[in-house]
Amino acid sequence: MNQLGQLRRDHAWIFGDGTLRTYQHFLRNFEMSRRVAAERLGNPRFKAISFRTLRHFKATMEYHRTKGILYVMQLLGHKSIKNTLVYTHLVNFEGDEFVSKLARNVEEAKGLVEGGFDYVTDMDGTKLFRKRK
Repeated sequence: MNQLGQLRRDHAWIFGDGTLRTYQHFLRNFEMSRRVAAERLGNPRFKAISFRTLRHFKATMEYHRTKGILYVMQLLGHKSIKNTLVYTHLVNFEGDEFVSKLARNVEEAKGLVEGGFDYVTDMDGTKLFRKRK
């Protein structure tokens, strides 16, 4: 994100000018990278990955992380929850493991949040945070 923020802002488009030519250029590069990865790793299933596959994966992982279907709906820019349910696979991930930490003051809590921990609750005057392993 920092690198994107440092790009010149001559126009509204970050990656090209938004024309069909630019889209086709990115699509060719993506397809070539996908083919090379499939050959190098000896896994032809890589050739089945598309931008939509990545969108499904992102939606599923965000739902798994937040358990907020409305958040995922907003993230994907959908107007109807039905569209979001198509992208979000409501999977039950067994064996979720977390690292738990306690914060006794604001500085500790700030450090945990910056480290990717999520706030859970208050207990005995301390704040409980957790992060997936």
